[in-house]
Amino acid sequence: MNTVTRAHVVKLPEGVTTEKLGRDVFNTTYYPKGEDVDMSRKPWVVVDAAGLRLGRLSTYVATYLRGGNSPSYSPSFNMGCNVIVINAADVVVTGKKFEEKLYYNQGVRGKPGSMKVETYRSLHGRMPERVVERAIRGMLPKNRMGRETFTHLKVYAGSEHPHAAQSPQDVTADCMRATHKANQCDLESCAPQ
Repeated sequence: MNTVTRAHVVKLPEGVTTEKLGRDVFNTTYYPKGEDVDMSRKPWVVVDAAGLRLGRLSTYVATYLRGGNSPSYSPSFNMGCNVIVINAADVVVTGKKFEEKLYYNQGVRGKPGSMKVETYRSLHGRMPERVVERAIRGMLPKNRMGRETFTHLKVYAGSEHPHAAQSPQDVTADCMRATHKANQCDLESCAPQ
């Protein structure tokens, strides 16, 4: 088999020429392969939501779910972790959200009068996990990948979870450092009791 190499001439000042032999391997953009997003190798992390603000916690968890904390992050791949959120019943909201925040549910799609409205107080009292799940789901992409990424989130109202066999890494301290401003409180006074 006869192979032909192509030499590309780069335009330089008069009298100077340089041959380029093949592609530049050091000037390429990284794009993850299929084995980079292997589901069986995804790490597990746990976040204790006690005393953390709902929105700030949600952005932090959504970043971990999508893999934004990874140096090899690519938005078109699901490269994130499996995230466990515990103590969802102890999450905090600020301002008047406890009384005035509303959650809308479509009962039967397309039927008039089927929409159900529920306040934060009643949903938090009935199912505190659902409050955290809905906040995090709203921060994920609204497509097929977002729905698949959401399946890697596990939320529990109490401090117990059935995923001890996966030996999850606790990232609560990192979450508190990322979500609390230094001038508002120090980590010891904001830590859950």
